[in-house]
Amino acid sequence: MTSEILKIEVDGPVATLTMNRPGKRNAMCEELLNALDAFFSAPPKEVRVVILTGIEGHYCSGLDLSEHVHRSAEENLHHSRHWHGVMDKIQSGGLAVVSAMFGAVIGGGMELAASTHVRIAESSTIFQLPEGRRGIFVGGGATARVGRLLGADRMTEMMLTGRKYGSEDGVALGLAHYSVGEGEALPLAQNLAGKIARNAPMSNYLMINAIARINDMSQADGLFTESLAAALSQTTPDAEEGLRAFLEKRAPKFR
Repeated sequence: MTSEILKIEVDGPVATLTMNRPGKRNAMCEELLNALDAFFSAPPKEVRVVILTGIEGHYCSGLDLSEHVHRSAEENLHHSRHWHGVMDKIQSGGLAVVSAMFGAVIGGGMELAASTHVRIAESSTIFQLPEGRRGIFVGGGATARVGRLLGADRMTEMMLTGRKYGSEDGVALGLAHYSVGEGEALPLAQNLAGKIARNAPMSNYLMINAIARINDMSQADGLFTESLAAALSQTTPDAEEGLRAFLEKRAPKFR
């Protein structure tokens, strides 16, 4: 399962997707966006966790501006909404997604990373939102996702000034969960993906889908939704197995 622009390797419950635009710092063109869309719209049935990464020392340098220059306002609107749809599939499609990041995580690359659930940054990682310095505005979901991670005030300053953050700042700010040395992001991603894949499928699904939504709700609505999620998860065969395994002092064997 591979293509020229998105390499796909499946190893049991874990799929590794490698953005493959050599010489372009894996900038997001329409073909690459469509390839991601196709995978997350119909992933292999056995896959539970996805590792997303890039080649040639870069994760993703953002939107391929060579495709952006000649679009009309209407075309840009639909292109932005297409981005939103793909990022929603990554964030809420039910698969846990781990980003192994290095080099450029810029503009649309930050929007892509922010839609994933676990983010690992090597020391070469550069986080930046340079759109404001180019006379344009973010359109792939940064105001909703990156803005939630950073806060509106810090994101505004980041865009106004073109400020760059490294991996350690990224962890402190919430752009990444782990800061690691060079060459260490993918091995850690593989280790964490294995752990996540061994979780119960329903509890993974609820963690991916319920927590972010509850964060958008009033406290009362969020707590009620939490109770529904807890009731659903705790009545599955996997929950019974997990509790039995705990009492028997052994590792659970989920479906």
